[in-house]
Amino acid sequence: MIMPRAQPSLRARALRYLAQREHSPLELRRKLSRFCEDADEIDALLTSLEQAGLLSSARFAQSLVHRRLQRFGNVRITQELDAHGLPPDATEAVQDALQHSELARAHAAWARKFQALPHDAAERARQARFLTQRGFSRETVRAVLRGVVPEGDD
Repeated sequence: MIMPRAQPSLRARALRYLAQREHSPLELRRKLSRFCEDADEIDALLTSLEQAGLLSSARFAQSLVHRRLQRFGNVRITQELDAHGLPPDATEAVQDALQHSELARAHAAWARKFQALPHDAAERARQARFLTQRGFSRETVRAVLRGVVPEGDD
């Protein structure tokens, strides 16, 4: 006779999720709520994980920014950080760092997709849409399409 497998504990599930990648507390709460309907138990577990240093909003913010850095602009990354319900103090440092690199990141994304500056209004609009949809600011999009090359990209 085959014995049924024992279900992993809530803590074991949380640790498995955290071993795969960083999670925000909100995201981990949502994943764990499928296995436990007691919100107090989930809150207690999240608190204990934070106290043990296994769950960190600041570390999650850095991880998300690192994953999105080369493809997306500040607006898009900030929206994703806000969607995860992170406290402002966890996101301020990474947002400040993003400001200084936005032009270089936008230029790199543009260069991967396009070989030349736009030659007419339709092409300019297409390239601007490409950068805007990836969350780059209007000022940055204008600078890239004017041919401004970031410092250090000679």
